[in-house]
Amino acid sequence: MSPQRRAGAVAVACAFVLAGSANTAIRPATLIAVGDIASCSSDGDEQTAALVSTLRGPIAVLGDIAYDNGTAAEFANCFDPNWGPLVPRIRAALGNHEYNSGTAAVAIDRFRLPQNGWYSYTLGAWHVIVLNSNCDKVGGCERGSPQWRWLQADLAAHPTRCTLAYWHHPRFSSGEHGSDVAYAPFWDLLSRAKADVVLQGHDHDYERFAPLRGIRSFVVGTGGRSHYRFTTARPGSVARNDDAYGVLRLTLEPGRYGWSFLPVRGGTFRDTGTANCR
Repeated sequence: MSPQRRAGAVAVACAFVLAGSANTAIRPATLIAVGDIASCSSDGDEQTAALVSTLRGPIAVLGDIAYDNGTAAEFANCFDPNWGPLVPRIRAALGNHEYNSGTAAVAIDRFRLPQNGWYSYTLGAWHVIVLNSNCDKVGGCERGSPQWRWLQADLAAHPTRCTLAYWHHPRFSSGEHGSDVAYAPFWDLLSRAKADVVLQGHDHDYERFAPLRGIRSFVVGTGGRSHYRFTTARPGSVARNDDAYGVLRLTLEPGRYGWSFLPVRGGTFRDTGTANCR
């Protein structure tokens, strides 16, 4: 082969390698997050469902899905009319209202969850962890509990650069329910593993915190049930709203992420930003 043809063959081979690299690059993923959703006594969830139906990506439902008791009738009458078509996209965490009917069996069956309510999945370049903050229902949340041990093992098995976790009750909140130290063991493990984002609901408001021990957290209890008013803003709270329904849209890229609170039609509150993974 002549030097010219050899050079041309090398160039073509390099082009195929580069094209293959481009084709296998991990694309940005979108995650829609919201909790505290459906009630027959409120039409806020109808507005939120209409918004979600216009957006792409899986839906991180942050618990308290069908009020007041998570019964089959409440799911059928209050959740399904607006949210039923979205069920295939939902990756749910269990809230306290799911357990008001006893075992959360209706929600576990509806969303095909593990019986204990904790699991993880991959979304683009990110590792996503779903925990069950109803500690008394699943053997506790303290250090050494079954869920704590599972979380420790899951983090060790998925040493990705970018990690997001969500559950129902907030570790940090300026809302009516406030912060709960019961979830400090989760936070400790996630912080040591350099997790990036934690999402929670329970307080019916929106709140974003500056990174606390490296983790940026959001409360997104804006699914439509009702609103709770803020009390005293706790340290680290940098964005708050207690009168808008809407969702948090997260754009998850390799090595970085962006967030945007999207209000329902007619709403004006927004909160947006970007950050690098740790």
